[in-house]
Amino acid sequence: MTNQLIENKSLEKVLEVVKEKEIDRVFLVACGGSSALMYSSKYILDRDSTTMTTEVYSSNEFIYRNPATLNKNSLVILCSHLGKTLETTEAAKFAKSKGALTVSFTYVDDSPLAKESDLVIGYEYGPGIDPAESRNILIIQLALGLLKVKESSKKYDKLVASLPNLKAVCDKAIEYYAQDALDFADKYKDEKMIYTMASGSNYGVAYTFAICILMEMQWINSHAIHAGEFFHGPFEILDKDTPFILLLGLDETRYMEERALKFAKEYGEKLIILDAKDFDFKGIDKEIRGEVASVVLLYVLRAFSRKLADVRNHPLEKRRYMFKVPY
Repeated sequence: MTNQLIENKSLEKVLEVVKEKEIDRVFLVACGGSSALMYSSKYILDRDSTTMTTEVYSSNEFIYRNPATLNKNSLVILCSHLGKTLETTEAAKFAKSKGALTVSFTYVDDSPLAKESDLVIGYEYGPGIDPAESRNILIIQLALGLLKVKESSKKYDKLVASLPNLKAVCDKAIEYYAQDALDFADKYKDEKMIYTMASGSNYGVAYTFAICILMEMQWINSHAIHAGEFFHGPFEILDKDTPFILLLGLDETRYMEERALKFAKEYGEKLIILDAKDFDFKGIDKEIRGEVASVVLLYVLRAFSRKLADVRNHPLEKRRYMFKVPY
């Protein structure tokens, strides 16, 4: 275990600014995988904040819906990896026109989104990057930081103290599920449809795996199912031949995931189960393991996606339309 703190100066600057500003509404705005990353932060703020209401919007709908509560007391948090997503850049402009404070996560410092935002939080990206310096955890860190500066929550400091140990946790989890990843790739490489299911702070992980990995990067039909909605329609699709990936986290909604899993085991056979209780969280404060679990689950699923792409001889970078045709 290391005691060396991992700091993000741009995030700390944002918290200094937010601390002095009245905020009663937080909007999390992005598209695709960037949007999916926002769900954990919404869960955290919904559960813990008594002074701020939080909403997640797809960038274009944020503009067209034009929330009546968007004003000078709003914080709009946006995300686009390269900062070139037109809808998200326009959403930043729109938010600023309403007097809101805009904070954007982007990998490219001089991107269009960065230029249109009041404040920018940069992050590291690429093979071998420490998960503690990725946008996956930084977005959660910002949510906990808001709770610290606005409502004196202690969880932000617990997370910061735990960050130096996050990489080891992710590496061990990937190793723990290494054989499962190989088996998944081999058994399900020819499937035409694979469902993903989770709840709470993990729902965004299921969502991003469904729409960004399986649909976008592998051209496999998929749908993310909320475990709380499973018994209100989706469970009718379950049979012995339908693959389901089930994620079990450590937050307060785990009961819903366990209930869905129990039913799936009784009536289904093609089940891939990733359970955060299997992870070794050594060095991660017990009070924030539920928040961190979603990030670890995402890293494990990325390892699954790499194995699937290799076995199918379908690189994760392969596209039909994205960045290739006008849209």
